[in-house]
Amino acid sequence: MAGTYPSSAEPLGRDELLDCYRKMRTIREFEERLHVEFARGDIPGFVHLYAGEEASAVGIMHHLLDGDRIASTHRGHGHCIAKGVDVVAMMKEIYGKIGGSCNGKGGSMHIADLSKGMLGANGIVGAGAPLICGAALAAKFRGKGEVGITFMGDGASNQGTVLESMNLAAVWNLPMIFVVENNGYAEATSRDYATAADSYVDRAAGFGIPGVTVDGIDFFAVHEAAGEVIRRAREGGGPSLLECKLVRFYGHFEGDAQTYRAPGELEDIRANRDCLIAFAARVTESGVIRQAELDAIDQEVLTLIDRAVDEAKAAPLPTAADLLTDVYVKY
Repeated sequence: MAGTYPSSAEPLGRDELLDCYRKMRTIREFEERLHVEFARGDIPGFVHLYAGEEASAVGIMHHLLDGDRIASTHRGHGHCIAKGVDVVAMMKEIYGKIGGSCNGKGGSMHIADLSKGMLGANGIVGAGAPLICGAALAAKFRGKGEVGITFMGDGASNQGTVLESMNLAAVWNLPMIFVVENNGYAEATSRDYATAADSYVDRAAGFGIPGVTVDGIDFFAVHEAAGEVIRRAREGGGPSLLECKLVRFYGHFEGDAQTYRAPGELEDIRANRDCLIAFAARVTESGVIRQAELDAIDQEVLTLIDRAVDEAKAAPLPTAADLLTDVYVKY
């Protein structure tokens, strides 16, 4: 595995800040465009958008290299982009076209790129945790300092597979981080209604796993906390849990009427809890980055997303001859 692991102790440099902003902006515009394109009826299957949660994916993934493995959720576009998966190939995949990340066979919920350490989005809630137990066990035997990270929502954290994986990770002292992206809703059910424990950190403590809760809207809080738990895993300290309290701008899936939301809730989080606005304010007020530089990135990203959509629409569909490829057995 090439590269040097980023240090969690050193402050982010100017170029790193610009790169992190670019990734967050790419996730946001990718999702905002999918919201429009899906409504036009051109995209097959379901789509679950990550907009609003960008600081979590980028704040964590900035510490990773290709040899570090992650497992995502059904809401996986943000994790893919933050891990370095090609945006144009992702768009083709979502449109079900040849040239997609999985040659058009996976769609939105199953994008994967093993070359980037992205083991896949996953339509099965909570299924990433046992996969990363395996990836982390392999990393432990390789002894190169690699880690595995599994992402889950607050609803998925109640799955038995997640709790079993926490126990296994603790017993085997795996270099693994459980990330709970707590947006307050498991599909349409409030976390307060369906989850007895107030703290996911307390739950992890039941397995002897240390944890920390951070404001998932604050990129810098996520980045700092992620750096510490990842460093601990690399150095043989075992698994940790990181809870990021954040918001999502769209419903559980595209078409979700979100009648479970309180009046004015969506307007409030857009106006007052946008991680991109918070990031931009922090770096420009400090004088490290000029607003004009961020504006230029915004335009570059919009151009990239336009190109991704155009190429995805123009790409051919898989043929009948492709049906029995990429399977374990050829019939």
